[in-house]
Amino acid sequence: MTTNDSPPGSSYAAPDGEHPREPLVPYRPGQDSGDAARSFYETIKKRRTVRMFSDRAVPRGVIEDVIRAAGTAPSGANKQPWRFVAISDPEMKHRIRLAAEEEERAFYERRASERWLDDLKPFGTNPDKSFLDDVPWIVVVFAMKTTDDGGQVYYLNESVGIATGMLLTAAHMAGLATVTHTPSPMGFLKEVLERPDHERPYMLIPMGYPSEDATVPKIGKKPLDEIAVFVD
Repeated sequence: MTTNDSPPGSSYAAPDGEHPREPLVPYRPGQDSGDAARSFYETIKKRRTVRMFSDRAVPRGVIEDVIRAAGTAPSGANKQPWRFVAISDPEMKHRIRLAAEEEERAFYERRASERWLDDLKPFGTNPDKSFLDDVPWIVVVFAMKTTDDGGQVYYLNESVGIATGMLLTAAHMAGLATVTHTPSPMGFLKEVLERPDHERPYMLIPMGYPSEDATVPKIGKKPLDEIAVFVD
C-alpha cells in the first residue's frame, strides 16, 4: 500500500470500487496569482464574436489541440457527455450553410418575437450565413444523452456548457476567432452529419482566423459590480 509520502507518479490505495488515487500536479503560472489572473483577463477580454473570416488555412493539429483542451472539462461522474465534430470539407460546410440559412429565415420571418428582433437589430444579424462557406473549420458540439454504450450521464447541459466555454477559450488562446451559432431547431445537423440518436446538436461554432477587414459591434461588458457579489 502506498502512502501520502509516496513519490510523484505513484498511486495511492483507494477504497474498494473507487479509482486509484494519484498526486495532484498543480498548474503554477510562474508569477504571482494576481498578476496571472490580470494577464489572463487582459487576453480573454479581446475575445469577440466574429462573422467575418479569412480563408487562411488552419492546420488540423491546431483544431485537435483546441478540442483536446475542451475535453479536459469537468463533467458529472466524469461521463464526458460531449462529441465535437470538426468539418473542413467544403461540400459539407456548404450543406450546413444551406440548411442553417433555411432555419434562420424561418426564425427571422416567423418564429422570433418582435422584442427578440428588436434586441438583435443593433447587431445587424440576419439569415445570411455565408461565413460558413468562408471559414476553414466548423466545429459542431453534440451533447450525448447517454454514453456510447447506453450508460447514464449526469448534469448534461452543465457539463457540455463548461466544455463549450473551454473550447471557445482554447480557440481564442490559439489566435482563432469564433462565433456561437445556434440555428433553431438544430436537428438538421444530426441528419447532415449522420450522427446517432443519442447525440443532440448543442452548438455550431465556425472557427478560423478573422479577415483583415473584420469588424465587430462596439459594445461593452457589464462591470464587476453588476456581475459579482462578494460575501467577505
